[in-house]
Amino acid sequence: MYCLQWLLPVLLIPKPLNPALWFSHSMFMGFYLLSFLLERKPCTICALVFLAALFLICYSCWGNCFLYHCTDSPLPELAHDPGVVGT
Repeated sequence: MYCLQWLLPVLLIPKPLNPALWFSHSMFMGFYLLSFLLERKPCTICALVFLAALFLICYSCWGNCFLYHCTDSPLPELAHDPGVVGT
């Protein structure tokens, strides 16, 4: 399970509030994961644990899934809030 120490922090990187940066963020994360999988070749158990965690985060629609944006997520309204931008 040594290889999970490089995969689990990827799930903690927050999604940007600006909707214009979502595509760039998802492309960066996708290329990072692809290059990690090709270079490090993690064991099957680590890959399955990571994919299960990624599936659960994206399925729950907490707003941190980098693959797509959930329709129920409140991020677009918060992106235009001056109180959020000013902090």
